Amino acid sequence: MTTGSGDGLTCPANGCVTCGDTAVVVTVVELRPDALAVVDTGAGREEISVALVDAAVGASVLVHAGEAIAVIEDRP
Repeated sequence: MTTGSGDGLTCPANGCVTCGDTAVVVTVVELRPDALAVVDTGAGREEISVALVDAAVGASVLVHAGEAIAVIEDRP
């Protein structure tokens, strides 16, 4: 599987929060402008959209296709 960015990078099947076909729980480590965030996937860091949720740094969010779809918990 390749990432959706067209950069030629590969990711494990269903292991990438950008193009995987499953939703995964990740932790927000940085909020960026334009409703974007950097998250820790447990296997590295990726940039996702948080436009649909009210995420905060430290929160666990459920991500599908590069989009946060739910906040699981907020961490202080």
